[in-house]
Amino acid sequence: MSKIEARLQELGITLPVPAAPVANYVPFVRSGNLIHISGQISNDGTGRYKGTVGVDVSLEEATEAARVCGINLLAQMKAAVGDLDTVVRVVKLGAFVQAGPDFYDVPQVVNGCSNLMVEVLGEAGKHARSAVGVYKIPLGFAVEVDAVIEVADRL
Repeated sequence: MSKIEARLQELGITLPVPAAPVANYVPFVRSGNLIHISGQISNDGTGRYKGTVGVDVSLEEATEAARVCGINLLAQMKAAVGDLDTVVRVVKLGAFVQAGPDFYDVPQVVNGCSNLMVEVLGEAGKHARSAVGVYKIPLGFAVEVDAVIEVADRL
């Protein structure tokens, strides 16, 4: 078992089957040692992370929704590279929160994903990021996060 797989097991995280694209795009693109992962929505299969943060989704629920996005990103990373131990660094996260008109705690929401990356990947999980409040996210989900990761050279 790889080091990262063992860490996921220790944290009680089971990676889902990576989501298939819902439009004309691919889940990830590799260019050299960088992998760009398409936005992952806060879909845990139950539909509970839908809605507008600050209106019908609380800060706590939205933070958990961002964590779900992180788990979905990890699943896509694994699909892209096979072995998560080849991840050198999470370079950047781009996060979008479906925010109500008076909701300004977008960075706190995105910490749900950022904290997960560090919990699972350690130093390699520390990243640059954007955290943006938006009017709507596809399919009505509360949070969406995309990523750029660096991976080790191919053998």
